[in-house]
Amino acid sequence: MTLANTVRRCTQTALLAGATLLVAQTAFADEVNIYTTREPGLIQPLLDAFTKETGIETKTVSLKDGLAERVATEGTNSPADVLMTVDFGNLVDLVDAGVTQPIDSEVLEGAIPENLRDADGNWFALSLRARVAYLDKSLEDVTSFTYEELADPKWQDRVCIRSGKHPYNIALIATMIAKDGPEKTEQWLQGVKDNLARPAAGGDRDVARDILGDICDVGIGNSYYVGLMRSGRGGPEQEDWGQAIKVILPTFADGSGTQVNVSGAAVAKNAPNKDNAVKLLEYLVSDEAQGIYASANYEYPVKPGAPVDPIIEALGPLTVDPTQLTEIAAHRKEAAALVDKVGFDD
Repeated sequence: MTLANTVRRCTQTALLAGATLLVAQTAFADEVNIYTTREPGLIQPLLDAFTKETGIETKTVSLKDGLAERVATEGTNSPADVLMTVDFGNLVDLVDAGVTQPIDSEVLEGAIPENLRDADGNWFALSLRARVAYLDKSLEDVTSFTYEELADPKWQDRVCIRSGKHPYNIALIATMIAKDGPEKTEQWLQGVKDNLARPAAGGDRDVARDILGDICDVGIGNSYYVGLMRSGRGGPEQEDWGQAIKVILPTFADGSGTQVNVSGAAVAKNAPNKDNAVKLLEYLVSDEAQGIYASANYEYPVKPGAPVDPIIEALGPLTVDPTQLTEIAAHRKEAAALVDKVGFDD
């Protein structure tokens, strides 16, 4: 090869490399890649509004499970910028798997209460679902309720609830442990089991169905299912279930507030579009986005003062139990062990 050919070849290679880099930079400049376990139909309105607001395109990979494992396996080549999921336990698992990075944002810290985000900025709650009491409408004299009352003998053979191993109930039991310790929580859990009208199984909406069917009188379910049922979005049968129950926002016996779980997000450790990822998270706590959360899935906004859907607002003002979600997450294994020990699902 002549010297001229060598120079020409090197020049072409340099131009090709530069063009490739330019294409890559262009592709990364106006997009954000989201890995999510949430239902695509629930988050797409939020992503569409974000793109309209910022001009940043969103690309979504939907996963049923294995989010942390997927991102860990992809390593530094992962295109994931934002990791979205439900249940704070899953958010903590992402941190433990080493696939998140801390974010320092005054917008996020100003919008999200301290007990609903990671102290080191690795994840942030974006919406809330309260664990509320469903009761037979005929119980007119019951105007308040505590989670501890589920174990009261007066409710013997009158309680319906889903599996004790479901993450929603694990979180509730773990909160009890954080407040009262494992021994007292075990006594409570045994009392709830003794009061069951049927085996702990099914979903939250089945609790409302079984109250309508006179199988039980009281149970625990998530607040957003009340919206899904009463709106008729789930069909006329579920609307009947939703209208058959009265809903009370319980507190713990110490009067501290209602237990909540969250949907949330984290910025991926190797996010190629970190700035856009932070912009998306900051948009998701804006008044506009918080309103979309409320209307799309009947969730409570995480930002104090943001609009609440009228069906959920009618349940009454929500006072969130202040226990740190990270503290609750630390008791999940103990909670699962207690479920097995008392044979809650047997």
